[in-house]
Amino acid sequence: MFVDRGDKSGESTSQERRDAAQNDKRILGHVVRCDGARATIAAFADGIDGEVTGLWTVGRLISINLGHTRTVGLVYEIGKSDRFWHHDAQNPIEVSVELIGEVRDGPEGPFFDRGITVYPHIGAISHRIRARDLGAIYDLAGRKSITIGQLSQDDTIDACIAIDDTLNRHFAVVGTTGVGKSTAVSLLVRKALEARPNLRVLILDPHNEFASSLPDVSIRIDTSTLELPFWMFRLEEFAEVVYRGRETIAEEIDILRDLIPAAKHQYRNPGGGLYVRRGGDALTADTPIPYRMADLLKLIDERMGLLESKNDRPTYRALRIRLEAALNDPRYRFMFHSRLIEDTIHETVGKIFRLPLDGRPVTCFEMAGLPSEVVNSVCSVLARLAFDLALWSEGKLKLLVLCEEAHRYMPADQRLGFAPTRHALSRIAKEGRKYGCYLGVVTQRPGELDPTILSQCSTVFAMRLANEHDQAIIRSAIADSSASTLSFLSSMGQREAIAFGEGVATTMRMKFEKIDSALLPGAKTKRGAADESGGDDVDLVEIVERLRNVQRAPQSAAATLGDAVSPVRQAGEPEFRRPSSPRFDDASDYAPTSARAGSFGIRLQRD
Repeated sequence: MFVDRGDKSGESTSQERRDAAQNDKRILGHVVRCDGARATIAAFADGIDGEVTGLWTVGRLISINLGHTRTVGLVYEIGKSDRFWHHDAQNPIEVSVELIGEVRDGPEGPFFDRGITVYPHIGAISHRIRARDLGAIYDLAGRKSITIGQLSQDDTIDACIAIDDTLNRHFAVVGTTGVGKSTAVSLLVRKALEARPNLRVLILDPHNEFASSLPDVSIRIDTSTLELPFWMFRLEEFAEVVYRGRETIAEEIDILRDLIPAAKHQYRNPGGGLYVRRGGDALTADTPIPYRMADLLKLIDERMGLLESKNDRPTYRALRIRLEAALNDPRYRFMFHSRLIEDTIHETVGKIFRLPLDGRPVTCFEMAGLPSEVVNSVCSVLARLAFDLALWSEGKLKLLVLCEEAHRYMPADQRLGFAPTRHALSRIAKEGRKYGCYLGVVTQRPGELDPTILSQCSTVFAMRLANEHDQAIIRSAIADSSASTLSFLSSMGQREAIAFGEGVATTMRMKFEKIDSALLPGAKTKRGAADESGGDDVDLVEIVERLRNVQRAPQSAAATLGDAVSPVRQAGEPEFRRPSSPRFDDASDYAPTSARAGSFGIRLQRD
């Protein structure tokens, strides 16, 4: 293979012979077909001595020697044309490879380029790829990187991603249940925080599992600690709560749109008289300014008493009943608690989005105990606030919104889901990177996810997917020539993923680092130890209390909600209190709510 020119030293000649011998050992076969994107290599499955070498395996990268360049190919299919195994002779095989790029030697060592400039010719020699070339293929060319695991083909080579490109252009982690998806996400969060200490992370956690995996860098916000004032909700978000996810009634929404600004005006100007809209500085139902539900209910009662509202009284009465039902529901304490009437937007935003950091940049928003009809509204509010904070901070605030089970909030079917939530998250996906607001999408059903959202995620970590439709969605998202890599989606192991997109040098099959079992998502919520002990420590009373969402506290729920609806009267403000405060110790007390409204309406008609 090498020519001895005579002008070289004997030592140099012997080195060339050793290199030639090494190359001969690395020879796997020869190219017999090439169509520009793929090539076929003729080789033998066994050696001259009849021993099967095992050098050819699906998913392995190989090198085709073309002199100054080495074409890199991915093995995606192996077969024997005669479909028969010969024991008395070598067994020829055909190996199909996909051409993904070229490795060239430069002044600082080998470097990799995507795409093909020189195609393999018939008879070109294919080699086992060298470790240096393999490292060059996944080299990030100086971009700021983090190590998240090792390559599946060679566990001595680290799997690295460009953290800035991964975050700035959004990312997605997809995979079926039980493949280590949540563990991979918690690992990515930890690594991202190490590389970007100024990053804040908000995790929308429907299964209450991430707080246990990030105990030293996160705070938990659940139904008992969440404080999100009702006045921070936009009208359509507030209506989602009031109507409990059902279709709204246009006439009642129009009343709210008209009266909520008046209630906000009364809060800002106690005893200030009638609210009149004035040009651009007018309050709207969406303006995040506090108001009292007592004022809103009072305004509804006053409208019902007007002579011109006689025909609309049933509409006003129905709206009042809906509002009282939401106020009296103990599951909605996080919205209507008496403390939340004041202007607490700074405290609320600061706690949720970690301003200041206080050494814990991650907020795990646990939604498992949140009423299902409220989840959509709360997620919409949080996503909208995240974008607005990043926007108005002029890029100084860096936020990552991580959506677990993202197909719940952004379904592919436009008729499903909650439109404001979809709009808020879509806004982050489309415009967030300009202002420092990033999106992380985690889902087990990419086929049910809005394709627009997925298309905005420039880096994808695809773990095992069994559903063919989900696999097809991921194949359509891959941008480079390594589509054959995704043929392994249904057979990958635990913690294994195929990473492709802007955050990696080229499509790579890798395995995430293994993390401590004590830091696995949901580790502290599992009851394995109790099950193994064989004891029966189930407290049915505690379970039922949690089911009813009744909290043991010195102050009763009725008193708390009563304060929210009947605030302390301020100087110059007319006194208004509900006829009676509902009690929570007797189920029959729920019924008089509508009865009181009904009798109230009859009295007004007699007047």
